[in-house]
Amino acid sequence: MLTGKQKGYLRSMGNEMDPIIQVGKGGITEALVTQTEETLEARELIKCRVLQNCPDEPKTVAEELAEQVQADLVQVIGRNFILYRASRNKPIIVLP
Repeated sequence: MLTGKQKGYLRSMGNEMDPIIQVGKGGITEALVTQTEETLEARELIKCRVLQNCPDEPKTVAEELAEQVQADLVQVIGRNFILYRASRNKPIIVLP
């Protein structure tokens, strides 16, 4: 679980990022979960976007995906959200 200060730090880092993962009309699939896990392991902090054709609400999608990949949901703004999970092998981001 992240503290408010840690979330603020990660939000500031995430503002400059472009969305890497996109959730479309298929919703959350096994392939999407696998791709998200691999990307989180490599980058630790990722921005995702829920496309207009996704039938679910962005907040619901963000919470469900975060739970499936055991990541912390940092922020949801509009159709974008930020996920954080410390790398098991090579941690890059040092939290305050």
